Amino acid sequence: MRTSQATRRLIAGLATASVVSAPNYALADEGGISVYLPGFYGSFAAAPTEPGWAMSAVYYHTSVDAGANQAFPRGGRGEVDLGIEGRSDAVFFVPTYTFAEPILGDAQASLGLLVPIVHSWAQVDATLTGPLGNTISGQRSDSLTAFGDVAPFVSLKWNDGVNNYMAYTTVSIPVGSYDADRIVNTGFGHAAIDSGLGYTYLNPSTGREFTIVGGVTYNFENHHTDYKNGVDGHIDWAASQFFNEHLHAGLVGYAFQQLTGDSGDGAVLGDFRSRVFAVGPQIGYKFDVSDATSGYINLKGFYEFGAKNRPEGWNVWLTLNFSPAAAKHPN
Repeated sequence: MRTSQATRRLIAGLATASVVSAPNYALADEGGISVYLPGFYGSFAAAPTEPGWAMSAVYYHTSVDAGANQAFPRGGRGEVDLGIEGRSDAVFFVPTYTFAEPILGDAQASLGLLVPIVHSWAQVDATLTGPLGNTISGQRSDSLTAFGDVAPFVSLKWNDGVNNYMAYTTVSIPVGSYDADRIVNTGFGHAAIDSGLGYTYLNPSTGREFTIVGGVTYNFENHHTDYKNGVDGHIDWAASQFFNEHLHAGLVGYAFQQLTGDSGDGAVLGDFRSRVFAVGPQIGYKFDVSDATSGYINLKGFYEFGAKNRPEGWNVWLTLNFSPAAAKHPN
């Protein structure tokens, strides 16, 4: 299955890197925040791109809160936070290399690495500990600026006319700043593997595009806290319309649902399954940097709703991507 020349010119530089490790502005999954950051995948995620090196820089801002009557487990020793308010600003640097030679039935293979730098602030109304420990009451806040967990990834993409398909796997490596006694961390304190499939419909003749990506995250145990998050499921989607060869706009959304319960000695609130949904607008613009390089900028925002065992709020993404330009052929 080969990408047509018209489609290659349209999508060159549009698909950004394939995986992300979420900034931990409150806790980790055990606090209602997952390793996988819902909303990362967007338009053109499954569309093949030009071979060679590409670089994405993603700015992410989120603001969330949960009422004082909502409890979130944190750390070992039976610690529970009541009520959470948090803000986070992060920049993800994502270098990616796409191979020129196809593999596995004409699949386009890419390798990459996501490196996050995160500034987070969080406040809890009260922190309680187990019956054998101290009890901390009253408002408590914390902030931190540091590197987050890094995430190497691999993706395979196939093209068949207007239909594009993707399979991906990423590993979250726990090298970010983490301390079980803090209420703010930029790392998760445990490793995770996320894998999934994606589909992009991209019709150059009509300028219409639709993308959906679904994945599952397996979390390893946090040995700092004896807490093991359950298996998480997530779906990201995007739809847009091109107004000319450069500009497109549309809608984005996501759904996140924890599929299995939490476990371990630190899981004092039981299986604690979480979920959240979101929807919002997006706008993107493709531009030429030089004969050899294409640029793409995208702004999207999400309003969250329907949260359970998870803070909810809103978040904004600004992505800037540089990638090899499609080869131009004379008419």
